[in-house]
Amino acid sequence: MYDDMNQNGYQGYDPNNGTTYHYSYTNPQSGPTGPEVPQRKPKKSRKGVGRAVALVLCCALVGGGAGIGGAAAFHALTKGPESSTTIYQNNTPTTQVSIQEADGLTEMSLEEIYASYADSCVCINAQTTVQQGWQQYQATSAGSGFIISEDGYIVTNYHVIDGASAIKVTLNNGESYDAAYIGGEELNDVAVLKIDVSGLKPVVLGDSDTLVVGEQVSTIGNALGSYSFSQTSGYVSGVGRSVTMSDGTVMNMIQTDCTINSGNSGGPLFDQYGRVVGITSAKLSNNGDSASASIEGIGFAIPINDVIDIITDYMEYGYVTGRPYMGILNPTDTGNYAQIFGWPEGVYVNDVEEGSCAETAGIQSGDIITKIDDTDITSVSQLTSVKNSYRAGDTVTVTVYRAGEYLELSLTFDEETNATQSQPQQDPAPQQTSGGGQGGSYGGNNYFNPWDYFFGW
Repeated sequence: MYDDMNQNGYQGYDPNNGTTYHYSYTNPQSGPTGPEVPQRKPKKSRKGVGRAVALVLCCALVGGGAGIGGAAAFHALTKGPESSTTIYQNNTPTTQVSIQEADGLTEMSLEEIYASYADSCVCINAQTTVQQGWQQYQATSAGSGFIISEDGYIVTNYHVIDGASAIKVTLNNGESYDAAYIGGEELNDVAVLKIDVSGLKPVVLGDSDTLVVGEQVSTIGNALGSYSFSQTSGYVSGVGRSVTMSDGTVMNMIQTDCTINSGNSGGPLFDQYGRVVGITSAKLSNNGDSASASIEGIGFAIPINDVIDIITDYMEYGYVTGRPYMGILNPTDTGNYAQIFGWPEGVYVNDVEEGSCAETAGIQSGDIITKIDDTDITSVSQLTSVKNSYRAGDTVTVTVYRAGEYLELSLTFDEETNATQSQPQQDPAPQQTSGGGQGGSYGGNNYFNPWDYFFGW
């Protein structure tokens, strides 16, 4: 820095950042030349000092940074006219944020991630029909999503568009498009949409299996449905979390303290290299219960590795290939009936689809499924989870309880097709479903008549 001294003080210039500094200088050892200047008599009144003290207190209350200004004002009011007050200003050059392509090798700042991929994020508004008593009315729910291909395929959460009669997608440039539902499922809470646009910028997917606790992550989403394209950041708090959702589904999740609010669902979770490693999905909440401890900074995202095959299958085929299908219709937990009638815990089979692998294996209406291979089955959700751990074409041993005895049956799973997979529920009337959702292999209305077991009604 080069300094020039003039009559009033110093003026400096820093060639490194182009900043000019101005400041006054007073030498306490020197005084005015000429005759001796008489000392001023102290004022009798201290009202001025009182005002200065009040000013300092006022500045301190307004903000911590203002306390320095208050001290300078007090110094100016008390020292006298030979003193001067100097205000400092530093003009920092505007930072230019570079737009990069995530390569998995170069770490990106939060500013660079936002500049590079805000245009790859979308806001989603789903129009639904709500039934209240005899009345119906239209409501709109908001969520987030991200572009996964140049020709307009978009990934979001299934619960964002479930029940939607119309879906609209808004890009970062403000343009809005009607979106077509390609496919999705409640079980893994993932859905694929399509807008009729080309030349879009897709995200770059990462490897969620390599995430470690403490790694920085961020997300861009439609917070609260009002603050669109908001970026929040945090760190990975845990991996491999088994989280029970509000509907009882147990999912593998990434835990993060990255702020996830309503409307963020379906948005991308970026790693420190700018790659998408998860889909923001849920947050832990005490539902406003003041008796419970406040919950802060516990959010969850679906690992991208868990759903990437599902996403690509929906994009290519419109349904998930290789998924096992049993053909058991309207299964029900035996629940309390197990104790009442002396049955084992398991899943009661209300009906079997004609021509399905369940019928071929010999499973009948009224059977109680108690085991698949060596895994005990005690509920419909567990049966769904165990079934989905296999692939179409796999052969398993299904143990059923029938008329007081256990039977072991050999079953080879069929492949679940587009006709048997989940579709977004558009019926405003609530329905009790289980497993994969409406239209799934365990979908439909549940019913259970224990007397069927004895009389075959």
